[in-house]
Amino acid sequence: MDTEKSSKINQLLQSTPYGVVMLSSWLADQGYSLDLQKRYKKSGWLEPIGTGAMVRTGNKIDYLGGLYALQTQAKLSIHVGGRSALALQGKGHYINIVSGRVILLGDSNVQLPVWFKNKDWGVKVDYYATAFLPAQMGLIDLEWGNFSVKISNPARAILECLYLTPKHQEIFECYELMQSLNNLKPKSVQELLENCTSIKVKRLFLYLADKCNHDWLPFVNLANIPLGSGTRRLVKSGVYIDKYKITVPREIEKNEKPKI
Repeated sequence: MDTEKSSKINQLLQSTPYGVVMLSSWLADQGYSLDLQKRYKKSGWLEPIGTGAMVRTGNKIDYLGGLYALQTQAKLSIHVGGRSALALQGKGHYINIVSGRVILLGDSNVQLPVWFKNKDWGVKVDYYATAFLPAQMGLIDLEWGNFSVKISNPARAILECLYLTPKHQEIFECYELMQSLNNLKPKSVQELLENCTSIKVKRLFLYLADKCNHDWLPFVNLANIPLGSGTRRLVKSGVYIDKYKITVPREIEKNEKPKI
């Protein structure tokens, strides 16, 4: 490899964080042609992990290293959300989080690339595309090694948990998670609830926060949060809560863990 090409690969390796995926399309935009990329792979500098994606040879990568590429290189609206985001922030460690599973959410028209879906990350990735919340609202930066990725803040994360209930997550688990969220920021809660399009999610969120008697709830202006009309039944048989017009599991009202 001549001096110029050697200099370019050194520049690339020095400027790219350890443990992240590099997309072929992004590399091309940075001045690394497809032909040059092939030479780097042939020379053992880069290792393909799927069509259009590669890593520095010898790098250990996890799903967050792949997510970094989706967010910063492909500019896709995909983030870690739900209980996975809460766990990364130390908000769900005391409950039995489903091990070996990660929740990613993206905007309704965004699909996971094939290389990401086919890669064995060592965890099962559950991906949900939805627009019940604005794509960039309520996201924060999580520092991970020497790079960062966008994940849901606690308020958005619990709303995402409620969005996935009851089909993909137990309602009682959401209740347990809500119990730990005693320091949510009312301003963030207000903004998210005002922009949330799911009546079920908003009513259930307010019901659980009310039941947990959180100190931040009185600072949320309910008059600006549309809660729709009619009733919502979350379970076939349960307790009807007239204040929020929803039917919830009896175990939550009794504060008893469901029997397995």
